[in-house]
Amino acid sequence: MTSVIHMAMSTTSAMADARVDPLYRLLAWLSPAYPVGAFSYSHGIETAVEEGFVTNRASLVAWLESVLEQGTGLVDGALFAAAWRAVDAGDWPAFDAVAERAAAWRGTAEMALESRQQGGSFLSITRTAWPHPALDSGHERSGGEMALPVAVALAAAAHGIALEQALGGYLHTFAANLISAAVRTVPLGQTDGQLALAALEPAVRCAADAALAAASLDEVGTATPLLDWCSLRHETQYTRLFRS
Repeated sequence: MTSVIHMAMSTTSAMADARVDPLYRLLAWLSPAYPVGAFSYSHGIETAVEEGFVTNRASLVAWLESVLEQGTGLVDGALFAAAWRAVDAGDWPAFDAVAERAAAWRGTAEMALESRQQGGSFLSITRTAWPHPALDSGHERSGGEMALPVAVALAAAAHGIALEQALGGYLHTFAANLISAAVRTVPLGQTDGQLALAALEPAVRCAADAALAAASLDEVGTATPLLDWCSLRHETQYTRLFRS
């Protein structure tokens, strides 16, 4: 009887492994509960609130539309797509080039810290919970430090998650994290936060489409000087809740 039970459990386990859904992993990695420290960063929104640029839901949506379509969302999306394609093709020199550019492609020290710290944390916990040789290779090549979009793209490609699905999820989470910071800083109510997220769906889609269509990273750039100013200003802001 015991052997029959063990055989049944083994069969069930094998069937479960065969039915692994990449979406499950993507949702886990992009969950607010995933321990990468995203809650501690505002991406300059804290200063934007203090300076009066973001005061309500409408101004928050306008601010984040610019960030997604002309700023960090556009750049990170392009880096994500390039890194995913390099890993999918097994082209590690190309991946190294993307990772190097991602590390340097930050307007301020706080922006660099925000991406690097979250990327390193993401890579560390994902190697532990969802191990894969490609993650180990990426960790060795980068010394454990990697920009967040590159780290998530590495994991997505290694675990067979489609580029468009993974990129859309990444940009959605990027927007949601910044809305969460604004909800706590403006402050906004939870309903306004969700209304803002709903309003940003076209901007997220636009950023993803632009990233997928970019023929080369040389074609990608930002046009959000006020975002960079807010990040610089935040470095010396007297009272701060966030690290960026």
